[in-house]
Amino acid sequence: MLRITIIGAGVIGLAVAEAISSQKNSEVFIIEKYSSFGQETSSRSSEVIHAGIYYPQGSNKGNLCVVGNEMIYHICKANNIPHRNSGKLIVSTNEETEKQIPELFQKAVDNNANSVRIVERDEISRIESNVKSNLAIFCPTSGTIDSHSYMQYLEAKAISYGCTFAYNSSVIGIDRKNSEYILTIQNPDGTSFDFETNIVINSAGLFSEKIAQMIGIDTDVNKYNLVYRKGIYFRVHRKLELYPKALIYPVPPDSGSVGIHTTPDLFGGMRLGLFIGPEQKEIEYSVDESMHRYFYEQAKAYLPFLEYMDIAPDNAGILPQLQKPDEPMRDFIIQNESDKGLDGFINLIGIESPGLTSAPAIGKKVAEMANSI
Repeated sequence: MLRITIIGAGVIGLAVAEAISSQKNSEVFIIEKYSSFGQETSSRSSEVIHAGIYYPQGSNKGNLCVVGNEMIYHICKANNIPHRNSGKLIVSTNEETEKQIPELFQKAVDNNANSVRIVERDEISRIESNVKSNLAIFCPTSGTIDSHSYMQYLEAKAISYGCTFAYNSSVIGIDRKNSEYILTIQNPDGTSFDFETNIVINSAGLFSEKIAQMIGIDTDVNKYNLVYRKGIYFRVHRKLELYPKALIYPVPPDSGSVGIHTTPDLFGGMRLGLFIGPEQKEIEYSVDESMHRYFYEQAKAYLPFLEYMDIAPDNAGILPQLQKPDEPMRDFIIQNESDKGLDGFINLIGIESPGLTSAPAIGKKVAEMANSI
């Protein structure tokens, strides 16, 4: 029986573990350096279920988002995972952004995003009476999910299928020996041991580049280098009754951002975000209060009732991007590295948005890849 080892228990690693272990034809292990799942990017996301609007046709991001969207709603409904199918409006705020609506809509059509349509002022007002816009794209399959509950579900299902979780365990070395990989794993007390496995799935999120380097992959040559960029949120703490129940996004200001948008949570709260900051070298989660004015002015363009004191700094996350600031969007890397003499080493690198939505589809895709090895 094959032994398959997944490095990283974020939402992607968990979805892969659930999909592979459900087939019950291999031993599945998941190695995680923290004491529980989803302690980095997965616990600091917007929790949005995306429709598949922004991504290049034929890309992993576009295809897996659309498939994952349908899968994740089915999973939530079948397993009582808290979620809300609220829909999303992508709104124009001036004549210039109105001109971009047809091109953005065509991108959605090219990606087979379900039931997306262009709506004008009267219909926008019927959908959300307090939103100001003359032209928008309505995405009825967008929504939000309790990502922690979803990850709990994935962990429990994987365990029920026989997957073994090793928390508080760090991979500090990887070697290739014949047809197997030797993982050197460090315990919390500093001791280490070697662990043999037939297949390695690198789902280490912010550290996936380093895991690829451990097996000898040149991340410069292969363009696997990650760029850390902080995404920050402000929280609405006044007049919540006025805020839209649907997700409200502006027309994207550039190829690397979706702009300052509303993110209603499942418990009556509301955040504004995501603002994606410049490239940074370290992982730290402080929120710069000087962004207050920027958040206010950006959201005010489509929320005319917004006042400066309605919002305050909230939290932040780190995005593991493959593109540098001002570069075109890069796709997810989902790659069995057989062409590098590393058959059975599957890299999942640069899994940022729409990673949460795509998670069940990524899990299925990687399970199929593992079965073909």
